[in-house]
Amino acid sequence: MDKKTKKSGMGIVSVLTIAFIILKLSGLIEWSWIWVLSPLWISVLIVAIAFAIILIAGKIKKGKW
Repeated sequence: MDKKTKKSGMGIVSVLTIAFIILKLSGLIEWSWIWVLSPLWISVLIVAIAFAIILIAGKIKKGKW
C-alpha cells in the first residue's frame, strides 16, 4: 500500500501577511507598507542568511578558505 499524504494549507508567513494587509486596508493599523509586507521579506532574508552560512561552512570545512 502506498499512502501519500498531501499537506495543504497556509503557513504562518502567509497568514501574517494576509492579516497585516487586511488590517492596513481596513485602516486599523497605520504602518508603512514595508512593515505590512515584512513577514515576506524577513522570511526571505532568513533563508538567504541560512544559505550563506551553509555555503561558508562548506568552504571552511573543505579548507578552501
